[in-house]
Amino acid sequence: MMAPLVRLLAVAGALSLFAGRAIVEAFRRPFEVGETLRHLYQLGCRSVPLIAASGFAVGIVLSMHTRASLARFGAEALIPAGLGLALVRETGPLTAGLLLSGRIGAGIGAELGAMKVTEQIDALEALAVDSFKFLVVTRVVACVLAVPLLTTLMNFMGMLGGYAAETALTGVALGTYFQQAFSLIQFSDLIPATLKTAVFGFIIGAVGCYLGFTTTRGTEGVGQASTQSVVWSSILLIAANVVLVRLIFFFYPA
Repeated sequence: MMAPLVRLLAVAGALSLFAGRAIVEAFRRPFEVGETLRHLYQLGCRSVPLIAASGFAVGIVLSMHTRASLARFGAEALIPAGLGLALVRETGPLTAGLLLSGRIGAGIGAELGAMKVTEQIDALEALAVDSFKFLVVTRVVACVLAVPLLTTLMNFMGMLGGYAAETALTGVALGTYFQQAFSLIQFSDLIPATLKTAVFGFIIGAVGCYLGFTTTRGTEGVGQASTQSVVWSSILLIAANVVLVRLIFFFYPA
């Protein structure tokens, strides 16, 4: 009965040590800027179509649901402002994080898992290359930088999707819509919600790298590492979001 709990705690401890080491190594030379930029392109730029399309669709759906709710009270004029607040505060960051945990987390877990079972990581160590610094830290840093930027893109595309839905019904002008959408958004809404996605990026990168680095049992283990990366990063991301939202309300009670 206690064995699964002990194994879970052991994995949690190992993952915490792995993540802590990644934080420490990120501030030590060499910084592997070139490799970090390469991963930033692979993990960030190549995720732009997914985030843009998803954000646009989410904006359309949110706009329709918001209109259906506010129309009961005759408050259709508040639709752009309500949509903007919903996207910036919670919907955009959480949706982007979950989407990227699937796209980025699975890719990192599978890539490093394949390198582990084919002994490419051991080959790097034999060549006097710090495999942890070269393979793990660069990916984690790239995730931390990419996720906030992609979240900002998702927020914008969500508002654009909301505008498309509204202009199809009411013919509202683009300038008027965005002026209303940003009328209630303050920096205390935008900055904390966007910065918390850097934590999401760290979770996605650290979990994917850990599961890839500890892969066993050949190709079967690679598949498990890819799947578990998505599952565990999504669970931890949701749990972290609860804590971070509570902290944001503590520091910004308004």
